[in-house]
Amino acid sequence: QVQLVESGGGLVQAGGSLRLSCASSGRTFSIYAMGWFRQAPGKVREFVAAISRSGSRTYYADSVKGRFTISRDNAKNTVFLQMNSLKPEDTAVYYCATAILGSAGTLKEEEYDFWGQGTQVTVSS
Repeated sequence: QVQLVESGGGLVQAGGSLRLSCASSGRTFSIYAMGWFRQAPGKVREFVAAISRSGSRTYYADSVKGRFTISRDNAKNTVFLQMNSLKPEDTAVYYCATAILGSAGTLKEEEYDFWGQGTQVTVSS
């Protein structure tokens, strides 16, 4: 049974930083690309960042490029999202997800098959 457990969310002031973690279990972590998505109140879930199986390629939404960094530690079955220079508009529930086998990393939500429960990030102005 695949499980993804996010942690690291919380309340932070604008301009601050948070580091989200997502621990994976239940299948071989290193052969799957991973992604982060977020959903703000009243909005649809949107792509944030993705990373290839080895970590050599990363992809970002324009809204977070230059501020967020996705990384992974295959030895620890964990993917991270370092978020710097946070803005109130980054407030959302953040979800990690594992891409379907064979994906090299994608922003398409339909190409992710397992999702975590989400972690709340709130940025105050």
